[in-house]
Amino acid sequence: MTRRILVTGGAGFVGSHVVDLLVKAGHEVVVLDSLAAHPDGPPPWLHPDVELVAADVRDPDAWLQTARGVDAVCHQAARVGLGVDFADVGRYVADNDVGTAAGLHALHELGFRGRLVLASSMVVYGEGRYRCDTHGDVRPGVRTQADLDAGRFEPPCPACGRPLAYAPIDEDAPLDPRNVYAATKVHQEHLCGVFGREHDVPVTALRYHNVHGARMPRDTPYAGVASIFTSAVEAGEAPRVFEDGGQTRDFVHVLDVARANLAALTVDEPVAGAFNVASGTPRTVLDLARSVCEGTRLDPLVVGGGRLGDVRHVVASPAKAERLLGFRAVEPFAPRSLAWT
Repeated sequence: MTRRILVTGGAGFVGSHVVDLLVKAGHEVVVLDSLAAHPDGPPPWLHPDVELVAADVRDPDAWLQTARGVDAVCHQAARVGLGVDFADVGRYVADNDVGTAAGLHALHELGFRGRLVLASSMVVYGEGRYRCDTHGDVRPGVRTQADLDAGRFEPPCPACGRPLAYAPIDEDAPLDPRNVYAATKVHQEHLCGVFGREHDVPVTALRYHNVHGARMPRDTPYAGVASIFTSAVEAGEAPRVFEDGGQTRDFVHVLDVARANLAALTVDEPVAGAFNVASGTPRTVLDLARSVCEGTRLDPLVVGGGRLGDVRHVVASPAKAERLLGFRAVEPFAPRSLAWT
């Protein structure tokens, strides 16, 4: 069945890969993208067979123009990453919260009854899942700058202070955003959830874990850690690794993320709810840095310290996405070889 699908942020990192798969599958695609990251015009990877509207996602009229007559909406447009500091709060709220609200208002006005897929993030969990030998599953407190500066990286049990072991987190875990970006992603999920309930629209929130691969944004404070490390290596510099490098994440390839979106947009019966989009294989940030350095004479530089708002361990269970969406990550972990192509 051919569908007409709106992809916001469709010229960007993840969005452009989603567009490629949708066009390949025979769907009609319209892209809403401000091209703020591409001031000289659409990037060369944007598929020529899409309808592009270069406009701000915060503009309700742009949504009205692009969402009219669509069967599904894939909302990828967002300001991502930890940012510079709290002074970025207005930019995050404007791009993520206000942009989403503008879109939902337009969909309300248009009487939209298709399916809505939201690009969410593992940052909504805050710290991941931890277990104490005595107290079972616990939620550790917020790490302070003093903790980071003193090398106290592992969060202790909030009840007894003993060391904790991390475990894969699932979608039923409580949401606990610990930085501005995370707070806006939670709000996006809540706004879309309210819209879905009031309009009988199935909303699928895909919680991406750490995405790497071709077309990553580069040379910006809003880029992810894989991009930051790759930019350093491309400049002939050793990637700087905060803390002791033992922070654990799930690094998932962008092609797998795009496949998860394709599944959510096109499965025979839409599946509402939140889904981890992850590889299922935990790796440390130091593992990532070493992979990016492969084939060079560089070695990662572990510098200690850390950034407020970063969390220690977040790894995911991808079981729900496999069971209900038929999605399973298959791409290899190779951030160095696939960084910018």
